[in-house]
Amino acid sequence: MLMIEGELTLPIVLRHLVGEACALVDARYGALGVLSENGTTLDQFLTVGLEPDEEFAIGARPSGRGVLGTLIIEAKPLRLGNIADSPDSYGFPPGHPPMTSFLGMPIKTRGEVYGNLYLTDKIGWSEFTSDDEALVGVLALSAGIAIENSRLNQRVQQAAVHEDRNRLARDLHDTVIQRLFAVGLSLKAMSTSAGTEGVADQINRAISDIDDTIRQVRSAIYELGTTGDEQGLRAQILALARDLRPVVGFNVDISFDGPVDSGVSDQISEHLLIAIREGITNVARHAHATQARIAVKVYDGICMLEISDDGRGLEQSATGGHGFGLSNLQHRAEKLHGKFWIEKSNEGGIKLNWQVPLRISDRADDGAP
Repeated sequence: MLMIEGELTLPIVLRHLVGEACALVDARYGALGVLSENGTTLDQFLTVGLEPDEEFAIGARPSGRGVLGTLIIEAKPLRLGNIADSPDSYGFPPGHPPMTSFLGMPIKTRGEVYGNLYLTDKIGWSEFTSDDEALVGVLALSAGIAIENSRLNQRVQQAAVHEDRNRLARDLHDTVIQRLFAVGLSLKAMSTSAGTEGVADQINRAISDIDDTIRQVRSAIYELGTTGDEQGLRAQILALARDLRPVVGFNVDISFDGPVDSGVSDQISEHLLIAIREGITNVARHAHATQARIAVKVYDGICMLEISDDGRGLEQSATGGHGFGLSNLQHRAEKLHGKFWIEKSNEGGIKLNWQVPLRISDRADDGAP
């Protein structure tokens, strides 16, 4: 009988279970589909009995349509003499070997469905029997326990990581930030009494660098305290910048300041991402730039987006008759009770400033084009 050992990964355990099921009921092919967290589609799909070239010829794994979808919806055992005779049959993709008899068994533990076990082509018989169904049901229960334990283990690990992140955030705030702040105050006091020419300027530059470091560390602290969701606003901005690289022709520098993930609502995030896309597209079309920078800052109740470049600048772009095509950015900012303006960047090109309050009144319209 199958022994589930702790050091084995979940896919290895599940594939072994499928092999055991095929051997018990003389099935030529077997598969196991693990449902997604919302229970509507197949997140993983493991097979037994197919040769590597057959796997390659089939292509993408099924997502849960046809007869497989029937099992997802109804979550009860299903036996068929011929898969093609089922009214829910979706048909096989090109390159798929022919299969006739079918036995499907939901994988569930304590009433929660985690996936389905599929067996096809009973060797020497035209269809699977009720005894086969009972045997496969025991293995399906074992698979459900394995999946449940794996997900519980993942949640425990995520909770531990989250606790470590919170501890690190507290340590950063209580030690690094406070020490940097103390050094900055000392330098500021020295700058007022420094008599040597140029020393005061050097100290002030050091103070500015320390202030910038404090802002960056604070930003890291804010994000360490969040859940670490990979779909956070930071991750979406980074992904968008990667998507826009072929458009602009170079990598765009990105900086964050403040609680970007935790402090910006979904409504503002949607408009912010569109503003970034339009701003970078404008750089690509009109600026003739070799560098560009995106800065997203969240502080004092506002969300601030700055997009700067080293391109032709205000005068040259204006004479070119482009008009920047940025009226939509202003419209979006105003709809969120914010503002938008353009100025010269430190690099000699253009700097776009898009600023909106974090708390928007009920009158704010999120239906900007």
